[in-house]
Amino acid sequence: MSQFSNKTAVISGGAEGIGLSIATAMGQQGMNIVLGDIDSAQLAKAEAKLTELGIDVLGVQMDVTILEDWQNLADRAIERFGKIHMLVNNAGVGSAPGPIAATNHKDWRWVIDVNLMGVVSGAQIIVPFIKQHGEGGWMINTASMAGMSGVPYAGAYTATKVAVVGMSEAWQVELAKDNIQVSVLCPAFVKTRIHLSHRNRQDQYKEPVASSPNINKAAIKNTAAQLVENGIPAELVGLRVVEAVVAGEFYIFTHPSHRKDMAKRAAAIDAAFERAAASPLLVDVLDVEIPGFG
Repeated sequence: MSQFSNKTAVISGGAEGIGLSIATAMGQQGMNIVLGDIDSAQLAKAEAKLTELGIDVLGVQMDVTILEDWQNLADRAIERFGKIHMLVNNAGVGSAPGPIAATNHKDWRWVIDVNLMGVVSGAQIIVPFIKQHGEGGWMINTASMAGMSGVPYAGAYTATKVAVVGMSEAWQVELAKDNIQVSVLCPAFVKTRIHLSHRNRQDQYKEPVASSPNINKAAIKNTAAQLVENGIPAELVGLRVVEAVVAGEFYIFTHPSHRKDMAKRAAAIDAAFERAAASPLLVDVLDVEIPGFG
């Protein structure tokens, strides 16, 4: 019997793409699935698909930027299934491409509120329910390879995904005593509709994106669309997540081809520490250790 059998997973952004792939894979492991999504039409389709597969599923329309929606999602999950064992903070949007000066504040606020604060709110509301029953559980946060290395002309998206990786690293330590296993999913390009995120952009975040004479935004959008549409199948990501969680992996990667880039980054960081260690200015701090780090 699977370790996930008869347990309950709450998945934000679960109506399609990576979220639905994780829902499907976990459901096939015997989990009850609670899908939260802003798109009611896609949510209905996802519920029907999982039901056809014999998976016990509950769909709840919600906006991850609204704390009360998270509370309603949790209440509905408890009412239906009794307990929550897994949180998958998956909902996310892609930012409008452009250089620093051409990215407006409403775009930044939208991306931060969904990709960053949506994860914070999910953890704040759902984790206490996982702790409540004392059986332990899981938290899986969807970041991106952008969380491991910055993406030019995608400052807002990069900032939020770096934050998700960092928060996950912090929560891994914090929640270990509660037997809650934390993982952070860092995929590169996956065949989803993230390049069409504006279709669900809430009214309060809508504003014409400033143009810039220094960059062809249409070209960047087309390139991003091509990369996404040529990405790996979303279904593969869900299977990889199950594999990694069973193995107790913290960082979940789906694109091994990025390993060389990460090795270069790690080498550059190590070299920077070497230069710092050789600096006469820092001779007195070589052996200083800060509690909580390392």
